Amino acid sequence: MFDSGVGGLTVLAEVRKALPDAPVIYAADIAGLPYGTKTEAEVAARVCGLLGRMAERWHPRLICIACNTASTIALAMVRDVLEVPIVGTVPAIKPAAAITKTGVIGLLGTEATVRQGYVDRLASEFAAGKTLIRHGANGLVTLAEAKLRGEIVAPDALAAELDGLLRHPQAKDLDTLVLACTHFPLLELELSAAFGGRTAFVDGAAGIARRIAHLTKGQPFARPSPDRAVTTGDLVDFERLSPVLGQYGLEELEIF
Repeated sequence: MFDSGVGGLTVLAEVRKALPDAPVIYAADIAGLPYGTKTEAEVAARVCGLLGRMAERWHPRLICIACNTASTIALAMVRDVLEVPIVGTVPAIKPAAAITKTGVIGLLGTEATVRQGYVDRLASEFAAGKTLIRHGANGLVTLAEAKLRGEIVAPDALAAELDGLLRHPQAKDLDTLVLACTHFPLLELELSAAFGGRTAFVDGAAGIARRIAHLTKGQPFARPSPDRAVTTGDLVDFERLSPVLGQYGLEELEIF
């Protein structure tokens, strides 16, 4: 399970429910964080390169890219070069369009995600006739990472990230918000308060878990050693997250 940081833990939580016996390696590209400010070429090269090396080292039966930015940019490329099932993470526009009552949907992601043509295609296919308000909020990734480290999320910092979305002319009719970054569900309590508790939040984690369960149906699972998390960044800094990672069943930490 690959993410730019710890946002993919929100996906891992759902995978644990669906496949409690599945052994997992969680890979966090902390050295490459944040992806949302990078160019498409930078993200594609980094994700393809890292996953190629990781697949060669660990020979996984399946890879999950638990990152919307990486998936909307590099998913097709990774599938082209790796002979292993790849499950990506894309904005949950389809389920959001199915539940909105006002027809106004917010799409909250990184700047790199919300500008992708992939999002255009999802909106055209599943949200025709709806209003999709896109908003890039790269800083929410940093706030989510900080929250997992035990830091308090400052309301002013959160408000600054959401300001453009909340000031949109149709924001008053927004009743459904797509959390198009796996980090963002970590901030759901803070986001709910910012939207006055009137907005439904939708993300793709449960759907991803169902897809992984389908692709591995009937396969035997064994866990010969504890599940682990690896980082491309500083191991000492990563180890500060060990209590949180342990809650997700990731007992061993190492550097990649």
